[in-house]
Amino acid sequence: MELTVQIKYRNIADSNVILNMIVSYFTAFLVLISSSLLETTCRLANTLKSHGIQKGDRVAIYMPVSPLAVAAMLACARIGAVHTVVFAGFSSEALAGRIQDAQCKAVLTCNEGVRGGRLVKLKSTVDAAVKSCPTVQHVFVSQRTETPTVMGELDVPLEEVMSSQSAVCPAEPLDSEDLLFLLYTSGSTGKPKGIVHTQAGYLLYTSLTHQYVFDYRDGDVFGCVADVGWITGHSYVVYGPLCNGATTILFESTPVYPNPGRYWETVQRLGISQFYGAPTALRLLLKYDDSWVKKYERSSLRTLGSVGEPINHEAWHWFHSVVGDGRCPLVDTWWQTETGGVCIAPRPAEDGAPIIPAMAMRPFFGIQPVLMGEKGELLSGNCVSGALCISQPWPGMARSIYGDHQRFIEAYFKPYPGCYFTGDGAYRSEDGYYQITGRMDDVINVSGHRLGTAEIEDALDEHPAVPETAVIGIPHDIKGEVMCLTRQPIRNQCFLSFVSQVVKRLPKTRSGKIMRRILRKVAVETSGDLGDVSTLDDPSVVGEIVDAHERYRKRRAEEEKKKK
Repeated sequence: MELTVQIKYRNIADSNVILNMIVSYFTAFLVLISSSLLETTCRLANTLKSHGIQKGDRVAIYMPVSPLAVAAMLACARIGAVHTVVFAGFSSEALAGRIQDAQCKAVLTCNEGVRGGRLVKLKSTVDAAVKSCPTVQHVFVSQRTETPTVMGELDVPLEEVMSSQSAVCPAEPLDSEDLLFLLYTSGSTGKPKGIVHTQAGYLLYTSLTHQYVFDYRDGDVFGCVADVGWITGHSYVVYGPLCNGATTILFESTPVYPNPGRYWETVQRLGISQFYGAPTALRLLLKYDDSWVKKYERSSLRTLGSVGEPINHEAWHWFHSVVGDGRCPLVDTWWQTETGGVCIAPRPAEDGAPIIPAMAMRPFFGIQPVLMGEKGELLSGNCVSGALCISQPWPGMARSIYGDHQRFIEAYFKPYPGCYFTGDGAYRSEDGYYQITGRMDDVINVSGHRLGTAEIEDALDEHPAVPETAVIGIPHDIKGEVMCLTRQPIRNQCFLSFVSQVVKRLPKTRSGKIMRRILRKVAVETSGDLGDVSTLDDPSVVGEIVDAHERYRKRRAEEEKKKK
C-alpha cells in the first residue's frame, strides 16, 4: 500500500537553535519539532553518531518519500552531518557517482520502495553502487515492505539499532555558513553538479517564502506532492513547512495511481489548504474527465501553486477553474535548485492585486531581477526580453558546487559579471511583471527572430490532440535555425518553418522538466555522449527517442530520394 501521511510540527520545549543568522534582524532561528518526529529524529541521529558519523561527514539518503526519509534529513542536520538525498529510482551508476563525488561515509536506504503499484528494489541498487564507493562504511537499511532483506558486511538494520538508542540528542552548534545539504542536478558535461546549501540562510529563506508566497496560516495543512529527492521536496515538503510549524503532507504515489483522482481524494481526506504541484502532472490530469476532480470535496483548498517549469495557459485555467473552483489564487512560482526557494511569484502582493495567468509576475522580498541583453548590457524599461539575472545576493542562494567552486563561478557569475545568471530568459511586461520564457539555450533564432520555446509549446498544447510538446531549434542553411517539435504534428496551424517528430514520451526529470538538450543532441545527430541523463524519471525514454528519430530520418531520406 502506498502512503499519504501527515507530519505535524508543534511548538514544544525542545528546539534546534540556528546560530549567527546572516541578516542583522534575525539573531536566532528555532526549529520546533513534534514529539514523535523529534523522537525518531533523535534516535536516528544517535544511531548515526554511534556508527562514527559526525559533523561535516556526508551521508547519502536513497529512500522513498516517507516519514523516515524526513527524519533522516533532520537527523543529519541535527548532528551537523551533510545529507545528499538521491531520488529513490536512480540507477546504481547514478547513485554511485553522487556518493563518490560527495565522498559519503554512509548510506540510508530501504529494502524496497512502492510507487505506482509496483515495488522498486532499492537495497539491491545500493549494493551495486557501494561496490565502487570505498568511502562508504555503513549502509543503514529500513524495512519498507515485508520482503526479506539479505544483509551484507556493511549493512545495519536501521529500526533494530534505533530502538536501543536514546530519544534525546542535543543539537550540534553550527555556524550559519556550515553546510546543510548537497543536492545534485544534471549537467550537460555528463557530471552532475552537487549544489551546496548552508544552514541559516537557506532555512530563513524557505520559511519566509513558504509563509508569504502560499499565504500559510497556523493550522493549515500544506500539500506539496514533490519527491524529497529534488529541491521542491527539500524546501516545501520538509524545511520550509516544518520551520513554520506547519502540518506537511508526504505523497508517495503517482498522480494517476490507483486512478486520476488520487490528488483530489487526498485533498478531501486530509483537508489540504495549499496544493503545490508540477505542470507536467496537471497536463496529464486535465486529459481525463473533470469528474475525477469534482467527485471529491475541495473546499479546504485556499491556495494553488505550480512549480517545475512555466505552466501553459490550458493547464493554468484548468487548475484554477476546475480544481480551485475559480476561487483559489494560483501562484505560478519560478525558482531553481540553486536559489533555494521561490524567487518570483504572484504573491506576496497587496490585497486585490491581480494575478495574471501563467505568469510568475513579482519578485520576492530581497530579490532584484534584471534583464540583460545579448552584449551583456542592462535592459532598462518595460516591454523587453533578455537573460534573467539577479543583481544582489539573497539568503537562500547556493554557495558553491561541491568540490568545484570554479565551475560554480563560471556557470553562474561569469556570463554577466556582478550578477547571478539564472540560465533562463524572461520578458518584463508593460506593468513591470516577469514572464519566464524558458531556458536561454532553448531560444530559437529563425531568420533573425528569437523565439522562446515556452511560448511556442504553450500555443501547440492548446490543441486537443496534443498531450504535450517539446520544441527545440536545429541548424538550417538558410534560416539559421528551424523548429523541431515532438509529439503530435500540426502543420496547418503554424506559419513558421519547422519539422516534427512524434514520440511516445518526452525525456523528463523527476521535477517534471523536459530535458530539451537531449532532444537537441538527438535531432542534430550528435554522436557519442548525451551528457548526464541520471536525473531522468525513466532513462529508457532516450532509447525510444533515438529509435523514433532514426525511423524519421530514414523516412525523410526516402521522401527526398523520390523527389529527385
